[in-house]
Amino acid sequence: MIPRWFSRLSLLWKILLSTSVAVTILFAITGEIVLNHITKTMSDTLDEEVRESFQAYTSILQSRAELLSKVTRILSTMSDVRAAFSTGDQATIRDSAGELWSKISEANAIFLVTDPRGRVIASLGGVTPISLSKKMDVVQMAASRFPEQVSGFFLQDGELFQLSVTPVYVQSTQGQNLINVLVAGYHVDAVVAQELKTQTGGSEFLFLTPGRVIASTLNARGTRVVVNYFDRTRPADRVSDGVAEYASFVDPLQDITGKPIGQLLILRSFEGASRRIASLYSNIVLLWVMAVSAGLVLTYLLARQIVEPVKQLDRAAAEVARQNYAIEVEVTSEDEMGRLARTFNTMCASIRSAREDLIRQERISTIGRLSASIVHDLRNPLAAIYGGSEMLVDRELAPGHVKRLAGNIYQASRRIQELLQDLLDVSRGKSRAAELCRLREAAAAACEALGPAAQAQNVDLILAIPPEIELPLERSRMERAFVNLISNALEAMPDGGEVRITAGLEDGWALVQVTDNGPGISPEIRSQLFQPFVSGKRNGLGLGLALSRQTVLDHGGDMWVESRPGQGARFCFRLPGVLVLQANGVRV
Repeated sequence: MIPRWFSRLSLLWKILLSTSVAVTILFAITGEIVLNHITKTMSDTLDEEVRESFQAYTSILQSRAELLSKVTRILSTMSDVRAAFSTGDQATIRDSAGELWSKISEANAIFLVTDPRGRVIASLGGVTPISLSKKMDVVQMAASRFPEQVSGFFLQDGELFQLSVTPVYVQSTQGQNLINVLVAGYHVDAVVAQELKTQTGGSEFLFLTPGRVIASTLNARGTRVVVNYFDRTRPADRVSDGVAEYASFVDPLQDITGKPIGQLLILRSFEGASRRIASLYSNIVLLWVMAVSAGLVLTYLLARQIVEPVKQLDRAAAEVARQNYAIEVEVTSEDEMGRLARTFNTMCASIRSAREDLIRQERISTIGRLSASIVHDLRNPLAAIYGGSEMLVDRELAPGHVKRLAGNIYQASRRIQELLQDLLDVSRGKSRAAELCRLREAAAAACEALGPAAQAQNVDLILAIPPEIELPLERSRMERAFVNLISNALEAMPDGGEVRITAGLEDGWALVQVTDNGPGISPEIRSQLFQPFVSGKRNGLGLGLALSRQTVLDHGGDMWVESRPGQGARFCFRLPGVLVLQANGVRV
């Protein structure tokens, strides 16, 4: 459902709001799709970088292991070195192999010479954390695979080593005889982890053994959080240290027998990707603001070209509603709005022409109806004048009879004069001076004038107006109003009935009711009954009630009708300025 406030907006603002909402939704959906795609792409890229870091790590370890293996294999095959090994003398072994080892190996590499049981005979490398007084368990572990060279990780005294174990054999009468074992490798510590981080472009490395962190490139807090996370849950693709999120890769650290003794955790931070995503998000928001602003400006400029003709049509339609049919709309385009403007102008021209024709026809019709009404109202007094004049001309009448006929002619001529003056006053909006008279007398005069017609139709005229009610009235017009109401009631009851004229006092007003028991008034014309030329009678012209109501209105009152079909009609009107005469003739 459209909100009520939106329906009250102008068409221009509706277009602007609709456009801004559409652009916002479109950019939001597009931005969400783009960000999701970029996030997924970056996540996949980080996963790939982690795998590449592992491959780089594997390559580095393999290259080191191969180097150590080659060096130890070369040393184990040199005759002078083997001869020195067979003496078992530490100084001799050091002198024979130490110089060569120092030339072909790295300075931080470990190189030990042990007997077949693992006891250290000599250490040719640099400083080593391995206790020379202890046996090398790794030799006993690798013995089952001799004469092959064995490589793997080795954990001793909480220290982690990557070692390569190479047996040294000499030929004897009994075949190959194992005389010494060469143990070469590297100590895995923070320096090694940092080198791996540098060589892999920033990946974080953690060497973990059960209950201990061997080496980590993370700070102490981050290392603790990550280790706790891996202790509680299974390895996942995403790891967080509480500040940054990482893509992770886990690889087991295996000893020379293939058993896992720890694990290597490689992490790749999302921080750089997050910064790029945040920057991209800011750019998208900025682009959205610019696009919406540009869209609103363009929409405003284009919408004005559409809305302005609509505004002109709206103003022109308002003028037409005020019956100003001379209005015209300027045609500024050849599109639908231009065609609509031309159609509107053509419509107004048609209305003007039709209105002028209607006014001419209405004037002619009004003149005809008014003439017919005047003829209808003058027919009776003219008939009296004509009949009385004919009798005076054609017959010899007694003086009394002549006097009576002359009186009738005089009354008829006065009636004609009053009718014509009433019509003239109504047409000019004038009224005569009011005089105090009794309301009953005005109603009685109307009853007396229509008495013979009522008696002929067997209709009883009942006058029940108290004689003490006195008002300022234009008596002739008020008598005419009573005559119209009573004559309408008589015409509604051709087969007899009753017309009751009553009046009473109500809050300082005189309330008059003219009631009949005829067929009543149909609902179709009841609301228009007091308009000119509206009548419920078959031969009525519709001026009597209109003139009667106008008479009451000119006296400061009002007139209305109450009727139900089949239950008669009651015409009511009220008049102000009531004076009540007491029995002694005093007005109160």
